[in-house]
Amino acid sequence: MKIFTPEDFQDEEELIAKTAELFIKQDVTPNISSIEQHQYEITRQLFQKAGDLGLLAIEIPEAYGGLQLNKKISGLIAEKMGYGGSFSVSYNIHAGVGTLPYVYFGNEPQKQRYLPKLASGEWIGAYALTEPEAGSDALRPKTNAILNEDGSAWVLNGEKQWITNAQLADIFVVFAKTNDGMTAFIVERTYTGVSVGQEEEKMGIKGSSTATLILEDVAIPSDNILGEVGKGHKVAMNILNMARLKLAFSNIGTSKQALQLAVNYGKERKQFQKPIIDFTMIQEKIADMATLIYGVESAAYRTAGEMDNVIELASKESMVHQIAYFAMECAINKVNCSEALGKIVDEALQIHGGYGYMQDYEVERLYRDARISRIFEGTNEINRLTIAKMLFKKYAQTTFTNSAPIAYQPPENNHQYIRLSKYLMQIAIFVIVDTQINLEQEQEYMRLLADIAKDIYVMESSLLRTEKATYEKTRHLMTDILCQEGYRKIEKSTIDIISAAETNEQIRKTWLDDIQHLNIPLHQNLFVKKREVARSIINNPKSIS
Repeated sequence: MKIFTPEDFQDEEELIAKTAELFIKQDVTPNISSIEQHQYEITRQLFQKAGDLGLLAIEIPEAYGGLQLNKKISGLIAEKMGYGGSFSVSYNIHAGVGTLPYVYFGNEPQKQRYLPKLASGEWIGAYALTEPEAGSDALRPKTNAILNEDGSAWVLNGEKQWITNAQLADIFVVFAKTNDGMTAFIVERTYTGVSVGQEEEKMGIKGSSTATLILEDVAIPSDNILGEVGKGHKVAMNILNMARLKLAFSNIGTSKQALQLAVNYGKERKQFQKPIIDFTMIQEKIADMATLIYGVESAAYRTAGEMDNVIELASKESMVHQIAYFAMECAINKVNCSEALGKIVDEALQIHGGYGYMQDYEVERLYRDARISRIFEGTNEINRLTIAKMLFKKYAQTTFTNSAPIAYQPPENNHQYIRLSKYLMQIAIFVIVDTQINLEQEQEYMRLLADIAKDIYVMESSLLRTEKATYEKTRHLMTDILCQEGYRKIEKSTIDIISAAETNEQIRKTWLDDIQHLNIPLHQNLFVKKREVARSIINNPKSIS
């Protein structure tokens, strides 16, 4: 199986990424303090500068002022923007859910009217789905739209909560209930009856605008329906899938930033007459952080590459339908990258010790900013349900064969770990189906299944990436770590499923004995491998970026 990896980017694509990197370093970073004080004029200027550089136009077709580039490059830019603190959130919302609905669902007049303004930064976009009483259950909005008597306009009433870019946005994609079902509407800020509430006081990402969008008898021209009446759920879910992948890439960028801060501080900070980076527990943290990044990066670029392959071959009419098939992979990456970021910023702060808790140190802000990533674009709990449902849809109809996997072959330890992991996933699905577990009521099983699928995807993506590239020892070491530790987690999850689902003690014992006697590769000394990974990262900081 061939996959796309970060090493496959060409010089011209790296140049675009360098543009984003310099933009963050030269324009955004010096203004982070002002951005966090809600100096909106600075944020607007940054959007216009990003527009001038082409950073807002990555996925917009050339016909509307865009660059018409692919998901891989869009992901690479989002990764570089991930170094930009709160501005990266504002950027991702604008370039993702604030723009892509028009690209994929807009008609020709809508594209001509809105996309050039969004590409240039003249207008800032936002996406209004969440409501005060409809967070994760966002497909049942209370905001309503009623068609007027002559059919020329819809009248919208309701409130949308926690809308990113609310104070800045010139245009909103708003979802409302109609007699035919949920519908997506294009709402311009200047329309009568549109107002925005006070800025929310947040724990982190303080510089991104977050406020309530208030709609009071707002008359929306019938031409401002996005997609079809009653088909707003198609707009919402497909755009959210792509937004989840974009968020994953941004999380990768912030994870790399946190690792760089940890390494730099570890070299400078001395205890017991030597830099703390020389202590093996600190090196273990560095290795774990780097290995997590390698795994999530491998998985995210694999997904982007596969989506691009499908988009390239799909007709205009079938493109959205084809993208929908990647709901599971997008959810996997969202969960994986946001949780990896949470672990990485936590360890980066820990390496800083007490200083990491002080606002004078950048890692303190990263720690606070990271927490939201497990909540927005669908909580990780909701995303795990999506993963499990898609997994069942894909595998539950297959016939289980209780035959031992291919025998252990010493030169292919990681291949064996992945084969065994897929075998365990097959067992877990079979047991749940056979015992007739009600997954809607007993969601713990879905959580465990989602984690099994996630870990397999990371293990496989990392191994394929490592084998594809020119031999580089650190990559091989990180892949060894990911596969050995990944298998252990999958084995535990499978045992937990069997232990909870199977009430027949004899059958349960048979399954558990089967797992115990699998031909698992001999576990290796991961302490030594992690020390070597850490030394490689410490001696070559450029390998992080």
